[in-house]
Amino acid sequence: MKAAATVLGLIAAGLLGGCAGAGAPRDFVPVVARFFLEAAGNDGVPVTLPQSGVNVIVNPKPVITEGDIVNVELVQVELGRCLMFQLSPSAARDFYRLSVTHLGRRIALLLDGAPAGARRLDGAIGDGVIYVFVERPDEALPALVQQLKKSSAALQRAMARSG
Repeated sequence: MKAAATVLGLIAAGLLGGCAGAGAPRDFVPVVARFFLEAAGNDGVPVTLPQSGVNVIVNPKPVITEGDIVNVELVQVELGRCLMFQLSPSAARDFYRLSVTHLGRRIALLLDGAPAGARRLDGAIGDGVIYVFVERPDEALPALVQQLKKSSAALQRAMARSG
């Protein structure tokens, strides 16, 4: 199953790579961000966060993909610095329903197929904004956010052209 996620990540990265346009230099490394819901039982895919070692068994199909993310920001909250993901209106509606029906479960953030963070769905999320602490050094976060923002913008432009 991990191989399938890697293949999907490579395909998405290839799609993002084509978004730069003919002759236009790409000033970023595309990053594929996907969120996976914690599985109800033990019949999912295990992921382990890199620093904390927390294990989460997730469903193999993402609930939020790179096409659902319209913006990413680095924000300071009470517990420290985290990433704030803003979803498209349709993804926000879907995620609201998911956050209500799967209250108490976790969602895991994978970046380019590698586990990066997780958060518990501790309430209904109706505003389409997901805050996630990522297990990366604080000094690496601004560059990561810039890569995510540029990846999202490139994918949104490509989707607008094809849609």
